[in-house]
Amino acid sequence: MPARRRIGSRVSAQIALAPALLIALVMYCGTTGWTLWISLTSSRMLPNSVFVGTRQYDVLAVNDRWLASITNIATFGVLFMIAALAIGFLLAALIDQKIRAESLLRSVFLYPFSMSFIVTGLAWRWMLDPTLGIEKLLHDMGFASAHFDWIIRPERVIYTLVIAAVWHAAGLVMAIMLAGLRGVDREIWSAARIDGLPTWRVLVFIVIPMMRGSFATAFVLLATSVVRLYDLSVSMTNGGPGISSEVPAKFVMDFLFERGNLGLATAAATTMLVAIIAVVAPWYYWQTRQTRGAAA
Repeated sequence: MPARRRIGSRVSAQIALAPALLIALVMYCGTTGWTLWISLTSSRMLPNSVFVGTRQYDVLAVNDRWLASITNIATFGVLFMIAALAIGFLLAALIDQKIRAESLLRSVFLYPFSMSFIVTGLAWRWMLDPTLGIEKLLHDMGFASAHFDWIIRPERVIYTLVIAAVWHAAGLVMAIMLAGLRGVDREIWSAARIDGLPTWRVLVFIVIPMMRGSFATAFVLLATSVVRLYDLSVSMTNGGPGISSEVPAKFVMDFLFERGNLGLATAAATTMLVAIIAVVAPWYYWQTRQTRGAAA
């Protein structure tokens, strides 16, 4: 009888979840398939069914604006992920030392992540504006020769996006790393103190290798946020000066809604999807192997 009840409960749960599963398949898989199909057509303002193969991808591969956005997102992604992981881990290691006002510091460091990228971008746009922000403050303090006008300099504007994004995301990384640190056996720290090992050696050679799961989770979250970066770029620089801070998501939105080129926009969107899958798939495979290994 208990076995029958379990089977009945399982079937009831599956029936209850069936509508949600159907909606997910239609909304996600269906729209993804439609996007892929449109990228293989000659669609412009309105979608059509004229198949052109990979022509849109060939056009995309030689589009200067797209190539600039790829260069920008690569530069942004590498710097952002390294800085966010490093700063987030250092903040977590600091808080893990049982310092005073730990709850307050956790809230302060995590607070930026509670704001949207739009708000973050506008705040940093004002701070980096040479006529309003940090540069003006330095001039008012008597440092007349001080300059911090990166946001209007094409060769440095991408670094301002990195600064704002790291400020926004470091708190999230800190929370993930702190959870990982709190999961480390405290006996390891006790043994290290008895052996006289410095804290930094324990962190680098013992603790960090034990936190592979935390680093992998943080890496995937940061990587996916890099690929879909849009609102921070729009609110801070709107892709400028020129196209010096253009990113792939902005390229897609501009060609989709402003330039009326559905084929090229969906080709760019499909390329971004492939990039996300390339990041998430290895992580998912690793997580599955870890779970099966633990179960065995």
